[in-house]
Amino acid sequence: MSEKARLAVFPGTFDPPTLGHFDIIKRAQRLFDEVLIAVAASPSKHTLFSLKERTQMLTECCRDLDRVRVTSFTGLLVDFLKAQQAQVLVRGVRTVADYDYEIQLTGMYRTMMPELEIVMLPTSGELSFISSTLVREVLIHGGKIDAFAPPTVAALAYQLKAQR
Repeated sequence: MSEKARLAVFPGTFDPPTLGHFDIIKRAQRLFDEVLIAVAASPSKHTLFSLKERTQMLTECCRDLDRVRVTSFTGLLVDFLKAQQAQVLVRGVRTVADYDYEIQLTGMYRTMMPELEIVMLPTSGELSFISSTLVREVLIHGGKIDAFAPPTVAALAYQLKAQR
């Protein structure tokens, strides 16, 4: 890229948001004029937290970050990207398995939206073992997630879980 892209979208289910997600968000913030965190409805994933709750967690977590917005979406990601006039898609990669999956997605995205640039950011090494799936399991079984999620996310997750 010869010039800094205006808008980058970081999509995901974020069920719940983790320190790894937050690492990617902060690093993307340094690279792009604006970062839009796009919380996917993902009905097939049977999330622990509702779309509204996941969006609230990320909004609280990113409140003090400049040039970072949070929104939710339903439907195809490429349709959302086109509607936002996004030039860049940011994807976080933790492992080789993540990379293999992302390469497959890249082929689909490029076929559906050839003008899109896809940037894969590896999660910082000390966070690469954290996944939303594992954090969700810890939470479901009554464990503490403070070491795996931003403080505001952990607090909201405990509160929401207690209400159920």
